Amino acid sequence: MQSKALSFPIGRVELIIMMASLMSLNALAIDIMLPALGLISDHFALPEVNDRQWTITSYIYGMAIGSILYGSLADRFGRRPVLLVTIGIYTGFGILCALAWDYDLLLLARFIQGLSASAMGVLANSIIRDRYDGDAMARAMSTIMMIFMIVPITAPLLGQLVLHVAPWKAIFLVLSTAGLACFLWVITRLPETLHPDNKTPIEFKSVTAAWYGVIFNRNSFGHVIASGLMMAPLFAYIASAQQIFFDVFGAGDIFVYIFALNAGAMSVASFTNSRIVMRFGARRVSQTALIFFILVSMVHFGLAEAGWINIWSFTAVLVPSMGMVGFTGANFSSIAMQPFGRTAGVASSFQNFARTGISSTLGAAIGLQFNGTILPLATGFLVCGIAALVLIFWAERGKLFRRVQTGVTAKDLLPQG
Repeated sequence: MQSKALSFPIGRVELIIMMASLMSLNALAIDIMLPALGLISDHFALPEVNDRQWTITSYIYGMAIGSILYGSLADRFGRRPVLLVTIGIYTGFGILCALAWDYDLLLLARFIQGLSASAMGVLANSIIRDRYDGDAMARAMSTIMMIFMIVPITAPLLGQLVLHVAPWKAIFLVLSTAGLACFLWVITRLPETLHPDNKTPIEFKSVTAAWYGVIFNRNSFGHVIASGLMMAPLFAYIASAQQIFFDVFGAGDIFVYIFALNAGAMSVASFTNSRIVMRFGARRVSQTALIFFILVSMVHFGLAEAGWINIWSFTAVLVPSMGMVGFTGANFSSIAMQPFGRTAGVASSFQNFARTGISSTLGAAIGLQFNGTILPLATGFLVCGIAALVLIFWAERGKLFRRVQTGVTAKDLLPQG
């Protein structure tokens, strides 16, 4: 269902590509760094081999904490001005990262860059929620994710290309250039999507009421937490991928290609999801994918425990796992957002905070368990998948694979026990 309350000169295709590009600033800031982590570790003479992971996790922690800020600001001032300010901060702190003279300053700059970039996910969700509802929103988000996944596929290769012609600090200048391009696109093409009647003053009572609505809406809360659990092993894999491919498998020369293959699996899944979700429904698709994810994770864990893992068997189990994450991400988010229309900004902000907070904390914990083997990562995949299924079972009151009628009603906005 598309809103007709506001005239909207930008077309659906351009809007989706723009939202995907904004969300891609996050993926670019994370994945383009992967080939350079060893060089960063050597440059700053880091004492522990796993310390290099903080270049990634400091940014993700910033994303998690920043998510709580932007929903209220966007519901009060509109989506567009908040986007422009945060993209500007992202661009500026990319330059500071390039100029950092010690590792602590680099991590601080990365944290603030992530803090600002968290607005991209919150506001992309809010803008799409302003325009679409139910399965139509899930389809739009799946299309965004499909386009968005081009960046994880190509970003490590781009980082590798930069390192062939420039020092590792030039990678941060690439991030700032991308931020500037998005800033110019938004300021020239994106109208405000929040209807003036839906602007909400920033009041502690109204914000906490919206948070209460998210937390105590059983279905929404369950899908948010499950989404965070599904993202946690993904973050752990990203943080430790350079060590896994270079140190465990000695496959640094093909690292960017296998990483692209895994990201490509997520992109294909998102594309497929955008084509089938209207027919089968977000719940049926995502729950089927979650169960298959657990089954593949069991194989992954068994191979790692038995010591039968190599670069090819690791890739063989990782590719379908990443594909299933592609089926769950957009659908879980859309289901969680469905009860919230007027307070979409605050709801999206809080949900992103909870989702990213859980995934970054658990992902960092899993990644830092790296001990020269794949077993900690395989264990993380399996445990997180099972926990996510338990939460979905609870959220759906034990009734899986059902098709829920779309559309927001007053009853939907009430907390559900």
